[in-house]
Amino acid sequence: MGIGVGITALRRGAVLASVALRRRLLVTLEINNKDRAYDWFLAWLAHHQRTTRRPAWAHSHQLSVETAYAQHKNGSADVLFRLVAGPGVHWLKYRGAWMQVKRERETRAMQMVSGTPWETVTLTTLSRDRALFPPLLAEARDAALRGQEGRLVVHTAWGTDWRPFGLPRRKRPLHSVVLAPGTAEKILEDVRAFLGRREWYADRGIPYRRGYLLHGPPGSGKSSFIQALAGSLSYDICVLNLSERGLTDDKLNYLMSNVPERSFILIEDVDAAFNKRVQTSEDGYQSSVTFSGFLNALDGVASGEERIIFLTTNHVDRLDPALIRPGRVDLASLVDDAVPEQARTLFTNFYGSGQAEDDTSHDEVELLGRQVEEIVGDGIKDGRRISMAALQGMFIRHDAKDAVASTRELLATRQ
Repeated sequence: MGIGVGITALRRGAVLASVALRRRLLVTLEINNKDRAYDWFLAWLAHHQRTTRRPAWAHSHQLSVETAYAQHKNGSADVLFRLVAGPGVHWLKYRGAWMQVKRERETRAMQMVSGTPWETVTLTTLSRDRALFPPLLAEARDAALRGQEGRLVVHTAWGTDWRPFGLPRRKRPLHSVVLAPGTAEKILEDVRAFLGRREWYADRGIPYRRGYLLHGPPGSGKSSFIQALAGSLSYDICVLNLSERGLTDDKLNYLMSNVPERSFILIEDVDAAFNKRVQTSEDGYQSSVTFSGFLNALDGVASGEERIIFLTTNHVDRLDPALIRPGRVDLASLVDDAVPEQARTLFTNFYGSGQAEDDTSHDEVELLGRQVEEIVGDGIKDGRRISMAALQGMFIRHDAKDAVASTRELLATRQ
């Protein structure tokens, strides 16, 4: 009996001593998948595996696969499979210090809310090496930002979270979207003025947010201009679909109040958002977002600040006056079908400065561009108009000389 009591006491003493030593000698850092550093660290971890000759988890039994495509210049692509550290315990050596990397996944708690599992990554190292955590995270952040440099990230709503949709895409030059003279400059100047007046808004107690409405016929370049504008200002885009299944007034308000930094909120075809034909899907589902809830999310008491919202519509006359009043829509701009000067500018962008695939000279391109300008102008006089999207599609299919004749034929068929 005495020996048993002694063994039990020694065992408890060893456990308490182990806990005390861990508290004094070890430090732990937890990163959950709701924090942006989570994706940054996992991407850094995968890169660390590829650049290290023999990564510490090379012989691990807990692995995940990462699939990527390598695009070649001839248009073909190779599918690459990379094995990365999966849920489990792994070991990492960073700047001479060993760290334990524990990746855990809870599949029931978060799936009921957002449809995605709750994941955490826990880093454990000696207490003396705690100073390595900030440079490691900074290195992961810088690597992620370098991968997105010169590219535009589009986010979509996933439950109550914003998540990147697809891979970052190449930024579109602002001059590549040709609008009517003065339209792009007016919007760009207004956005830049708003971004530079944060303190001005705060001093006067005005909510720091701005709303824009771009209206006009389909194919006039509304969405393309917003995408190019975001890229020119190094902003991302958060696309919000008001007819999404499961979206309610509360979730809408939460999403609009928790937009990633330096992002535009884009709501397209807002005139159809509260149309029963759009709200109801084939299986009878109807969106739960109400018009009053949408207005409150735009500028209600609980609405967020420090945001820029872009609304687009093809039918501005269908919008409720309460939606487009000042404070919700601060600047409305018409993005219409092509005007003569627009058509000529788009033509020269396609075929000028060596862009033409044939032997058309610069002077010939200028002459042909003026002909396109005259054709579009004559069409407007006769009540026939053409969208910028139609012109762009035609310029893609034809060379410079054929494009002039095709423009004339296309306008002749318009009513």
